[in-house]
Amino acid sequence: MNNNKDITSSIIIIGNEILSGRTQDKNTSALAKWLNKKGILVKEVRIVADNINEIIYHVRDLKDKFNYVFTTGGIGPTHDDITAEAISVAFDQNYVYHKKAYQILENFYDKKNFNDGRKKMAKMPEKAKLIPNPKTFAAGFYVQNVFVLPGVPEILNAMINELDKIIPNSTEILSISCDLITKESEIADELKNIQKNFEKVVDIGSYPFFNNLNSGTSIVMRSKNQKKLLECEKIVRTSFSNLLKK
Repeated sequence: MNNNKDITSSIIIIGNEILSGRTQDKNTSALAKWLNKKGILVKEVRIVADNINEIIYHVRDLKDKFNYVFTTGGIGPTHDDITAEAISVAFDQNYVYHKKAYQILENFYDKKNFNDGRKKMAKMPEKAKLIPNPKTFAAGFYVQNVFVLPGVPEILNAMINELDKIIPNSTEILSISCDLITKESEIADELKNIQKNFEKVVDIGSYPFFNNLNSGTSIVMRSKNQKKLLECEKIVRTSFSNLLKK
């Protein structure tokens, strides 16, 4: 399921807390599920440190490879929130206060509490366009095909609804699965042959599962072509009919 017509994307998760294991990444899953519904393939995910040069490198590398790039993390009020500045450098733009973003924050905080850290959340590349934040009002932004989002999952999830208004839909990526009571190694050859028949139309993946009752292999088929997806499912179920989980 990969051709020149596919709309593709990548995700950059930014944060030392993710790399150290202190915080579990939930944003990849949230973005990937949403992007799949929009028909946008996620082709690559990278996790990088709070290091301005690393962020610049990865943004520049990915923005020319994929239709969309999404970053999460590093746009808060503290000294290690450097993503917005890095994006400015990556696009050779000045790092400035965005007038509307500044006004939103100025209206949200009383004058006494509108400190430099909070003002910093309004700084971004000079040509940035805002992604509204209905949760805390500190906006995300995008420059060309790079969309910059917060790292806090609850805030990111709220902003996905706003992103939905900005990024157009493609054909939804459909998914069908079936569970087999067998080991992956026992069906690998046959599954490979089935995949060859649906190359570039249906993606077939196999994933072991274990639970209290039994263990086996889940077969997951994904495609934008519903007819071919159903054909593939029929062949898989017929080929492994004696192994299907009841």
